[in-house]
Amino acid sequence: MEVVIQRPMDWVTVALVLAVLFLFIRTLRLGSRLKKLTASYARFMGETGVNDLEQVIISIKERLDLQEQNSTAVRAALQTFEHALKMKKGNIGLQRYNAFAERGNDLSFSLAIVNEQNDGMVMTGLHSRDQTFMYVKPLKRGESPYPLTPEEQQAITLASQPE
Repeated sequence: MEVVIQRPMDWVTVALVLAVLFLFIRTLRLGSRLKKLTASYARFMGETGVNDLEQVIISIKERLDLQEQNSTAVRAALQTFEHALKMKKGNIGLQRYNAFAERGNDLSFSLAIVNEQNDGMVMTGLHSRDQTFMYVKPLKRGESPYPLTPEEQQAITLASQPE
């Protein structure tokens, strides 16, 4: 049986049926894509309890701003600690020597305790057979208002050297 379409209205009807069929298939495919997109969106939103993506983005931005403020505060605290650490008098230099060359051994000493700017003190102990004398001299930038002996200067140099 052969179908012969002779009227122009038949052609329009066939074209409309084909268009409806094409649109129906297209609608099914778009529905499938929408279902996948909805599942992906549900996974993305997770357990936030928020159904609005805009609210999620705003929340993330607020948390990032808070994190930036905390990071700035931590950096400032770290700079304060670095400065305080440089001011600590923790560099030590020890020079032992024989103060009286004709007798005894290396029981005399000069001990320098300074910070990064060579501020601190130098302590000297002069040991003789009968007694020991102790002297302490303040230091500012490696210099003292009191005369420094070569052994004291050596102890300061030892304390100033990086490890």
